[in-house]
Amino acid sequence: MRSRERLYRTEAVILRRSDFGEADRMLTLFSAKYGKRRVIAKGARKTTSRRAGHIELFNRVELQLATGRNLDIVTDAQIVDPYKLLHEDLPRLSHAYYIAELVDKLTVDDEDNWPIYKLLIDTFAALNGSAPLDLVARYFELHLLNLVGYRPYLFQCAVCQEDLTEDAERWSPAGGGMLCQRCAAREPHALPIGLPAFKALHYLQREPIDATEELQRLSEPLRREIESVLRATLRPILERDLKSVEFLDAVRLAS
Repeated sequence: MRSRERLYRTEAVILRRSDFGEADRMLTLFSAKYGKRRVIAKGARKTTSRRAGHIELFNRVELQLATGRNLDIVTDAQIVDPYKLLHEDLPRLSHAYYIAELVDKLTVDDEDNWPIYKLLIDTFAALNGSAPLDLVARYFELHLLNLVGYRPYLFQCAVCQEDLTEDAERWSPAGGGMLCQRCAAREPHALPIGLPAFKALHYLQREPIDATEELQRLSEPLRREIESVLRATLRPILERDLKSVEFLDAVRLAS
């Protein structure tokens, strides 16, 4: 954890917010300098608050904070990027909730991690643009797992570490990746995965986020297959399904 001055500045994305006291808000941030941090925005629920519009959910903001006894206090906030489309389009919004909840659940407080912050702002920018929303989410899942120590095995077998070939056709949620044929025979809970899904995951893991637009033509069944194996991998790590998954699925069914 970094030492802090009484007043300090950092850029951050607002992951969560909740009412606190009579007029305040508690914010969960993921910041460029300090990682995840919970802070208080005093008076933010008052209609006269000048900061309220700057600290909306999912905004990318520049903050000045004062060190508090228990929670630090927002003393100034300026919008860097409001990701405007996220707040105007329900499918984009549902994906943003999912991304934010994943970050919240897979990171600890006050542990700086610039790569996660960069991944987060790049992902929100992609959701705010023309990239396919579901593939942006798959990209985020793959790369966040890597950054928190659970990099999915896509080049070596998750059990024996031998290099994988195109004959690999089973995925181990518990092992966190693909299995060679020999190890797959000994893993009764391994999931089937076709070669196109295997190749798509390979591509998403090694390419920048802009590459999601190159996969626009993937069929809907193939996209659902990729989603299924990654959800199955996340479930034992998270130890439960996320609340945002239900919202995400409901929005998709209604679209």
